[in-house]
Amino acid sequence: MEVERVQAIASLSLSTNSIPAEFVMGEKEQPALTTFHGPVPEIPTIDLNDPDQENLVRSVARASSEWGIFQVVNHGIPNDVITKLQAVGKEFFNLSQEEKEMYAKPPGAQTIEGYGTKLQKDLQGKKSWVDHLFHRIWPPSSINHKFWPKNPPSYREVNEEYAKYMRELATKLFTNLSLGLGLEGHVLEEAVGGEDLEYMLKINYYPPCPRPDLTLGVVAHTDLSAITILVPNEVPGLQVLKDDCWIDAKYIPHALIIHVGDQLEILSNGKYKSVLHRTTVDKEKARMSWPVFLEPPGELVVGPLSQLVNEDNTAKFKTRKFKDYMFCKLNKLPV
Repeated sequence: MEVERVQAIASLSLSTNSIPAEFVMGEKEQPALTTFHGPVPEIPTIDLNDPDQENLVRSVARASSEWGIFQVVNHGIPNDVITKLQAVGKEFFNLSQEEKEMYAKPPGAQTIEGYGTKLQKDLQGKKSWVDHLFHRIWPPSSINHKFWPKNPPSYREVNEEYAKYMRELATKLFTNLSLGLGLEGHVLEEAVGGEDLEYMLKINYYPPCPRPDLTLGVVAHTDLSAITILVPNEVPGLQVLKDDCWIDAKYIPHALIIHVGDQLEILSNGKYKSVLHRTTVDKEKARMSWPVFLEPPGELVVGPLSQLVNEDNTAKFKTRKFKDYMFCKLNKLPV
């Protein structure tokens, strides 16, 4: 299978200090040539426990408008819950290839859920240095437990606990984002599905790579989601494009990274910016991350909010079903 081939390539490459040509990015993408190394502003960090509510709203809105990404501390998810989430994810990726394959995405399936190697291809047909596991963690009606590992045994319990805290954090974020647009606090979360909003967890596993200067874990992209809430590990690798420079996201222990996704940019009619980001890899250590993509149900129609559109600020985006937007983007059709 393709997954086994890539892992074999990784093992071979580590012994030869080279990587196959299909993993070598073009010069405009290679981290060694495109990462900015001078003094740069840091991605904003926001304390969600800020007692000054107006300042909190202002900070969230400014970061979402100017950066499309920010880190949050005092976010309400206990450290031990995050530690357990990371532990069971790491245990899964340490299993034998045969056992991981039990959760593989079925060939030809329409869903993205399951285990596999993303092998994301850009227009030049290049491949990314990453394995992954996708599955929904909310709402219960959308969960398919056949993609939830049974080993380690605590995997389900840990993820269900994480989902409970994740929902509380999502509501807090959407409320502040709504207020930042001059809207009532409930507007954005309802506009992306409310109780039917889907929480898609992805675990990214980036094996050690002998030539991290030449390849990427994930090529530059924006997220399809409304927002993405990400748990990193201590191995750095997330980069964002800011003022035409690729800059590294600083690792902050116990902080979560919040990405503005495409649907939030559309709903805000461009006020909030969907962040262009990519992932680098490490020569010595495996990098892992746990993003949760907050996505509208497929049939939900998403477009610029009517409250934000007028003669002076006309709609900048199409209004359509989320599943149609997703189809166009995944198939590199105009969106």
